[in-house]
Amino acid sequence: MVHVVIMKCGNIATSTMVDLLLDEIAARDDLQVTVVGSGPKMTPAETTRIAGYIPSTNPDILVVCGPNAASPGMTRLREALADVKAPKIVIGDGPSKKVKDKLEQEGFGYLIMEADPLIGARREFLDPTEMAIFNADVIRVLATVGSLRTVQEELDKAIQSVKNGKVYLPRLVVSESRSLAKAGFSNPYARAKAAVAFRLADLAAQVNYNACFVEKDVKKYIRLAAAAHEAVRTAAQLADEAREIEKASDKVLRTPHSRKGRILRKRALLAKPQEAVQ
Repeated sequence: MVHVVIMKCGNIATSTMVDLLLDEIAARDDLQVTVVGSGPKMTPAETTRIAGYIPSTNPDILVVCGPNAASPGMTRLREALADVKAPKIVIGDGPSKKVKDKLEQEGFGYLIMEADPLIGARREFLDPTEMAIFNADVIRVLATVGSLRTVQEELDKAIQSVKNGKVYLPRLVVSESRSLAKAGFSNPYARAKAAVAFRLADLAAQVNYNACFVEKDVKKYIRLAAAAHEAVRTAAQLADEAREIEKASDKVLRTPHSRKGRILRKRALLAKPQEAVQ
C-alpha cells in the first residue's frame, strides 16, 4: 500500500482532479490518498500552516499542487518541506517554469501544466459562478487534450517506483506535443481541434496575466479578463468536438486502473480493458 499525500495550495484546474485521477472508481487496493490544503489562499502564512500537518501523515509520496511555484507562498512551502524524506513532486502552472531548475536542485520532481491558465481574478468580473465555469472548461480541455492523462501516468510511475524501491520523479513540462501524444486521437481532425483548444487555453493565461497584474484601467482589465474566459469557453467547445469525432468512430482511448494500480487500455466502447504494454 502506497500512501500518497496531496497538498493543495491555492488553485489551478489540475488541483481539483489530481487525487481523483489516481483512483477514478475508488477500487485500487494498492493506494491510500490523503488530501490537505489551504483553500484558495497561498500566502506564506497559509502554506507554512498546512506544511505543519505533513509529518503526522507519514507519506510515501508527497504531491504539492498549486499556481506559480516561484511565488512567495509556494517558495516558503518548499522550504518548510525540506526535511520531509518522502519523494516530493510539484504540479504547477506555466509560471512555475521559472523555477524548474531550482525545483530539481531542491530534490523535487515537477509537472508544469502549460494549458492550465491563470483565472481572471478581478472582483469586478469574477464571482463564484464564473470561477466554477472557468475551472470546468479548463478541466474539459486538459482532460481531452491528454494533459491530465500525462499527470495520471507520471504519478502512477512514481507510485510504482516506490513499490519497487527505486524512486522515479517526473520532471516534465506538460506541453502541447506531450499532451497530444497521450490523448491518443485516431482521427487527424480531432487532433487538430484538440491542438487549437490547447493553444487557446495557453493564450488565455497570457491575457489574464495582463488583466490581473499589468492593466490598471478598470474597463480595460475587465474586457481582457472577459476575453480570456471566452477563449477558454471556445477551447472547451473545440475539445468537446474533438472527443465527439472519436466517439463517432468508436475510437475513444480509455486508460482505467486495475485493482493493483496497473494502467489498462481500451478503445471500443464494448471491449474489456487490457493491461497496457509497459
